Amino acid sequence: MRLEPIAAPSLGRRVLPPALAIAATFVVAALLAMIAGGNPFAVFGLILKGAFGSKFAILETLNSATPLIFTGLAIAVAFRAKLWNIGAEAQLYAGAVITVVLGTGALSLPAPLMLALCAISAMLAGALILLGPALLKTRLGVDEVVTTLLLNFIFLLFVSYLLEGPLKDPMGMGWPKSARLLPEARLPRIVEGLRLHWGFALALFAALAVWVINTRTTLGYEMRAVGQNAEAAGFAGIPVTKVILKTALLSGGLAGLAGFSEVSGLKGSLTLDLSPGFGYTGIVVAMLALLHPLGVVVAALFVAAIFVGADSMSRAAGVPSYLADIMLASALLFMVLAILLTKFRLRRD
Repeated sequence: MRLEPIAAPSLGRRVLPPALAIAATFVVAALLAMIAGGNPFAVFGLILKGAFGSKFAILETLNSATPLIFTGLAIAVAFRAKLWNIGAEAQLYAGAVITVVLGTGALSLPAPLMLALCAISAMLAGALILLGPALLKTRLGVDEVVTTLLLNFIFLLFVSYLLEGPLKDPMGMGWPKSARLLPEARLPRIVEGLRLHWGFALALFAALAVWVINTRTTLGYEMRAVGQNAEAAGFAGIPVTKVILKTALLSGGLAGLAGFSEVSGLKGSLTLDLSPGFGYTGIVVAMLALLHPLGVVVAALFVAAIFVGADSMSRAAGVPSYLADIMLASALLFMVLAILLTKFRLRRD
């Protein structure tokens, strides 16, 4: 048996395997719900109700989807150019750190200018975190999977040092957290009294902007070409190294915006548990979206709905909320297999 590449996959072959991957995910979840003593239909109904059953639930789902859209876009941009960015977590925290530095009194600016400065600075911070691994990849051939993954742990230790030292809130009663952002550095709420903030709108705009870059610009064409075959792209005159570096800056910048959004729009201060793994979950989001920027929005909403609904379901049905983690892991594995089946067919030797 061997895998044979498919030159031009049909529409059915591009659509059917991903659809079967999602169906298989729900089958696995249903079996696990039954093992845990729950009714699968009741469990899925409770997840749906917990995520979309009220105005509060819908807004919480949108709120939870916001950082996943940013990190999903960051991963999708990088993966499309075969830049394996596993370090969105570090890039997210880099954006959060610079937001706190600027937004806690370093400057005194009107709210629009302060927010713009924090957002741009967060993008630059995230971009610079990924630029290092990208340079190591292009100059020395160092595997970026290793460097970006290890940077997550290194940067988290750096954040821990900052929260116990230079950025520690003197009024925080000893807790390792930063001071609160000034009101001028806080993203306003979309709906007063609820937590959904304008970071969600910024995430939607970012998805649209990435789609335009991918489909309407020379850079988007070059990223696709490098991702398909870097050697052939270089032979055709595309500056492969420059394209990879530009991709790294864009990808890291998007992940940095996730940190800005979480601190400025939701938390108001920096803590070590700011992200429960948004950078890693962004990989699942990007793969479920098949690396399409607009699909990332849908995939992020799907993942956020599972997490938000699973908490409510766990309390009502007595089924562990870890079912959500298993569903996402299964979805990733099945989707990777689906992508393989869209591009290759099995042949007997």
